[in-house]
Amino acid sequence: MFRRLMFLLPALVFVAIAGYFLWGLGPARDPSAVPTAMIDKPVPDFDLAAVPSLGVPGLATADLAGGEVVMVNFFASWCVPCRAEHRYLTAFAEQTGVPLYGINHRDKPEDAAAWLAELGNPYRRIGADPGRAAVEWGVTGVPETFLIDGAGRIRFHHRGPMVPEVIDRDVMPLLRVLKP
Repeated sequence: MFRRLMFLLPALVFVAIAGYFLWGLGPARDPSAVPTAMIDKPVPDFDLAAVPSLGVPGLATADLAGGEVVMVNFFASWCVPCRAEHRYLTAFAEQTGVPLYGINHRDKPEDAAAWLAELGNPYRRIGADPGRAAVEWGVTGVPETFLIDGAGRIRFHHRGPMVPEVIDRDVMPLLRVLKP
C-alpha cells in the first residue's frame, strides 16, 4: 500500500500543478484586467520635456488639472499594439473633443517623430518619458491609457490597446458622467 502511494503521489502532485496552470491560462482570466490602485487618486507629480522636433510642448501634472476631462496615453514607436490603437485614439479625440495627451515611453525621439509623421499626431502635448513617469503612474507596459477628470483625478485606466469595444463599453459611459 505504501509503495503504491509513493508511486501515485508524484503523479497526483503533477496533475494538480498542471491543472492550476491550465486554469490560469483559461479565457476567463484576462491578464490585462489587473486592477490599478490609481483609480480615484490624483495624477502623480511629473514634469516631462517635449519630444524634440515635434513642435508640441512637453507634459506636466499641471497640464492635467485644467478643469476639463482629458485622456493620457502611454505609447512608443516600437510598440505594435500602439500602432493598432492609434487610429481609434485619433478618432476618439476628434469625435468627443476630449484632449488627448501622450507620454512617449522609453523611445528614441527620432523614432517617435517619424512614427507620428507617418500616422498623424493627435496629441496636444507629448512628454518624453525615460521610464520614471511610467513607474509613478503604475504603468507596466505600453499601451496604457488613463481618463482624468476635471479635478486631476484618475477615473479610468486601461492596459492594452484602446479598441472600439473598450471605448464604447468603458470610456463613453464614464465620459457621459464626467462631461455632461
